[in-house]
Amino acid sequence: MKNILITGANGQLGNEMRVLAEKHPAYTYFFTDVEELDICNEKAVMEFVQTNEIDCIVNCAAYTAVDKAEECIDLCDKLNHLAPGYLAKAAATRQAALIQISTDYVFNGTNHLPYRETEPTCPASVYGRTKLAGEEEAARFCERTMIIRTAWLYSTFGNNFVKTMLRLGKERETLGVIFDQIGTPTYARDLAQAIYAAIEKGIVPGIYHFSNEGVCSWYDFTKAIHRIAGITTCKVLPLHTQDYPTAAARPNYSVLDKTKIKETYKLEIPHWEESLRKCMEQLSV
Repeated sequence: MKNILITGANGQLGNEMRVLAEKHPAYTYFFTDVEELDICNEKAVMEFVQTNEIDCIVNCAAYTAVDKAEECIDLCDKLNHLAPGYLAKAAATRQAALIQISTDYVFNGTNHLPYRETEPTCPASVYGRTKLAGEEEAARFCERTMIIRTAWLYSTFGNNFVKTMLRLGKERETLGVIFDQIGTPTYARDLAQAIYAAIEKGIVPGIYHFSNEGVCSWYDFTKAIHRIAGITTCKVLPLHTQDYPTAAARPNYSVLDKTKIKETYKLEIPHWEESLRKCMEQLSV
């Protein structure tokens, strides 16, 4: 495996892949976003993969505006459902591997125990349905597909929950945050490291779950962000989901069981608060 294509390179995960690439100099990287490669263009994808003799594709590109997706269904479907199929078809022509990044939104969140990869999916939003369809397309057209479902992604790049809570914590005296949606934050750099581990140890096709260790609510997450940042002037108040209506339904419980990826690739995954501190150090807050 020599040539690696990373799509969605300007996003949170794509940027973290770029940062860590320096530590993995054995490969030639092709970092692309829509300007360099429109993954919704099947012909362009096929030409790019074959011309550049791609051995592995890491698809970090996605339509992630969860509420907006309820209206922008066509665009969301193209990016999240059809494009992974195009990447998979192109990968298959070269016997290449495909790592498709997916989401906890493929579940409806009615569990009370962490979700395993074998559990039935039941997405409750356009975003979740299109991401699940993308998983299916990827696996159907490329037998060397590794699907990684993740959740609550944040990093030093782009817009995300951590940056928003830091900003609002400095701007407001009070802040209401949902306390009855439970999951686990994921530092995108930790996910990027897991992807590199899979590439280097050899990709074992299948579905995997990855987030940081531990469990919290969005309320707990916010309290930790403010505590680490030393924000004491903003009072964080717990909100019920029903008090903060959104266009798209969120899973009330989406903790992911990571046993499979830890055992397959011998990973040690940090606790979410440990990784949050590392990220916030990078943000210099």
